[in-house]
Amino acid sequence: MEQHYEKFQRGYSPGKRYGRAWKRIRDRYVHKHPLCEQCLKEGRYVAVEEVHHIVPLAEGGSNDESNLMSLCRSCHEKIHRERGDR
Repeated sequence: MEQHYEKFQRGYSPGKRYGRAWKRIRDRYVHKHPLCEQCLKEGRYVAVEEVHHIVPLAEGGSNDESNLMSLCRSCHEKIHRERGDR
């Protein structure tokens, strides 16, 4: 009977890592930081496309604003390429 039950338990799904709470946090952060923070340092004004965790959640990071960074897709991909995790 227990084996049958386990079939219906929720497991980890990488595509669903972020839920409604994250979406609210992200939307609030984007509202405060509407431009790519990396591009802005270089004098370019590019709209934010993604919010990056400076310290990834998997490594103990949090959704606190001090651990977030608004980025364009290009800068976000560059950061992850340099880190070697994408």
